[in-house]
Amino acid sequence: MISEQAKQRMRELASRYPVARSAVMPSLHIAQQEEGYITDEGLRAVAEAINMTVDDVESIATFYTMYYQRPQGKKVINVCTSISCYLRNCDALVEHLEQRLGIKRGETTSDGNYTLNTVECIASCSSAPALQVNGEFYENVTRESADALIDALDQELGIAKTV
Repeated sequence: MISEQAKQRMRELASRYPVARSAVMPSLHIAQQEEGYITDEGLRAVAEAINMTVDDVESIATFYTMYYQRPQGKKVINVCTSISCYLRNCDALVEHLEQRLGIKRGETTSDGNYTLNTVECIASCSSAPALQVNGEFYENVTRESADALIDALDQELGIAKTV
C-alpha cells in the first residue's frame, strides 16, 4: 500500500520541476521503496501525483531495469551483460552465480534472500565484468571474488556457511 506520506513526497517532487512528468523516475523510486517493487497501486499513485496516465508511467517503469515488476530478494544481484562485460566473460560469471545460489537469472531463492538478475548496462565498462548488489558496485568480478562476496552477504544475512 502506498502511504499518503509517499504520495505527498511525489507531489512535492513534481512541484519542483517546470514539467511535473519530469518527476516520474524519482516518484517510481518512492513507490518501489514503499512496496519493494512496482505494483499496480504504485503505478496509479505515481500517475496521479504527476498527472500522467498509468500507461505512460508503466511504459517507463517497465523500460528501466532498476524498477522491479515482482518481489525481489533481500539482496538483489544485478550482473551487467553489456558488450564490455560480455567480452570479459560475464556469461560464465552468471552461470557460476546461478550454480552457487541454486537459482536461474530472474529468480529468487526460496528463502527470499537473493534475487539474481542480468541487466544491460550498469555503466562500469572500464572495470568489466561488473555487478551490483542492492545498488552497490562490484567491479572486475571473478568467480573467486563473487564467491567471497556471497560469503560476506551470507554472513550479513546470518546464513550459516555450508561445506
